[in-house]
Amino acid sequence: MRADPVPLGFVFRSRAKDGKATVAASAQVSDSKQPRDPQAKKGRPTPKRSEAQSQRRSVASTPVTRKDAAKRQREARRVQLEKQRQALAGGDERYLPARDRGPVRKFARDHVDSRFNVAEFFLPMAVIILALSLVKVASLQNIALLLWLVVIVLIVLDSILSAVRLRKRLGERFAGQSTKGAVAYALMRSLQMRRLRLPKPQVKRGERP
Repeated sequence: MRADPVPLGFVFRSRAKDGKATVAASAQVSDSKQPRDPQAKKGRPTPKRSEAQSQRRSVASTPVTRKDAAKRQREARRVQLEKQRQALAGGDERYLPARDRGPVRKFARDHVDSRFNVAEFFLPMAVIILALSLVKVASLQNIALLLWLVVIVLIVLDSILSAVRLRKRLGERFAGQSTKGAVAYALMRSLQMRRLRLPKPQVKRGERP
């Protein structure tokens, strides 16, 4: 039997389609073999390294939960309090509390620390006077009462003298600047014993600030 002839157009069309299919398949295979940045989303260009790093930092800095945020705040506060404690011991102006910060407050502290203040000896004298008043002897009790009056008068006079001197020196040193509250700040400091004062004294007794 004689076979029917195959049309030439069909043969060339089939080969062309097969060739296009082969090229498309090889292109897909080659594309799939190319490495893809794991951070890049599908269908989008690969981000630059700087952009990827900034994204990672922003994600890392964002608290996941309120518990994490509260923990970070507590840690930051603990660090700040530790710096403040060291500043009170060493006099570092950067981390001092607001009430102790500034050249005016520092000058007021140095003015108090450079002299003997009657008020700083009030606590030990009060203990002695209290002990005398507890003794069941009329003469000692009268002496204790007299000592109370003497100590109070001396503290008042010394505080007035110290305040007048400090106000005068503040006006000379910080002319045109606000010195509000510095005198009261210094008087409150003078009531404390020298070794218990915070910030710690930075001048010696008799040393002019």
